[in-house]
Amino acid sequence: MKPRERSSLGTYVYMGAQCGTIVMLSTSGILAAFAGWPSIFYISGGLGMVWVVGYCLRGANSPAVSKNMSIEEKELIEMAQTSEVATKLEPPKESIPTPWKRFFTSPAFLALIATHCAANWGYWTLLTQIPSYMKNVLGKDITANALLSSLPYIMMVVFGFFFVRLSKLLQKQTSISRSLSRKLFNTIGQFIPMLLLVALGYVPQGRDTLAVVLLSLTVGTNAAIDLGFIINHIDLSPNFAGVLMGISNGFATLMSICGPLLVGIIVKNQRDVIQWRIVFFIAAGFYLVGNGLFLIFGRGDIQEWNDPTAKTCHSSLPQPESERKMAEDF
Repeated sequence: MKPRERSSLGTYVYMGAQCGTIVMLSTSGILAAFAGWPSIFYISGGLGMVWVVGYCLRGANSPAVSKNMSIEEKELIEMAQTSEVATKLEPPKESIPTPWKRFFTSPAFLALIATHCAANWGYWTLLTQIPSYMKNVLGKDITANALLSSLPYIMMVVFGFFFVRLSKLLQKQTSISRSLSRKLFNTIGQFIPMLLLVALGYVPQGRDTLAVVLLSLTVGTNAAIDLGFIINHIDLSPNFAGVLMGISNGFATLMSICGPLLVGIIVKNQRDVIQWRIVFFIAAGFYLVGNGLFLIFGRGDIQEWNDPTAKTCHSSLPQPESERKMAEDF
């Protein structure tokens, strides 16, 4: 993808996951009623296999090897990518060593790992535990209502489109830098849910509509992270974006396991609102620390370890305005 389209296209891709969540939450009850609960796993697994086949047939590692793009489109994307790299480093070699040590000594990447872990902790705590909270504390079984179950994720898709539009508007009107854009949207996607989570813990019994609204806004505004840290791996290192995502997602997956497990340790009485508040405060704390580190140490430009064999160039020459603009585009 072209650098300026990175945020919007990345968000559209990640919205696919939320669409899958909506579909399965909306249809699982029907599938279980007519074909038994195992059908939920067979059908979702089968759809995953169909996707893999489609990806193998249509996917490509780069525009140069894609069979589904016109020559003009390939050249346009490759020129934009080359311009971005040229403003920072010499063109990368065909084979370059993986700078493992540089990854784990880079403040920008460590901050990225921290905010990724925070996001997963909050997201999976909500996804797995909120139905229990709503049922036992507020007396509303949202798992029995397909629309209520999928509503937070419908909101996530809606907010995703809104944030993409907002990012384009900000870029057009203010030309904010890529780094500032990543931090702005990551803050929206983590600090607003942080505040709403705390508020959710204080919703009185009988105000279930308010609780559903807060829950939907918590999950919905979290969509802003797709324009924040989620796409930041490519910003830091186009050459090793996949490796960086694998590392950060590995650590973050541990958080998605630990979050729900901690809920089981803390919440001994499912109807005790005080115990649930502790859960929400812990999740809010992760959002606070994770995004705080990203605000301080996060970066939006290509790091020098993107190509360990290259030497920085243009260091003593003023950067042409056209190249500077390309480098800061989304």
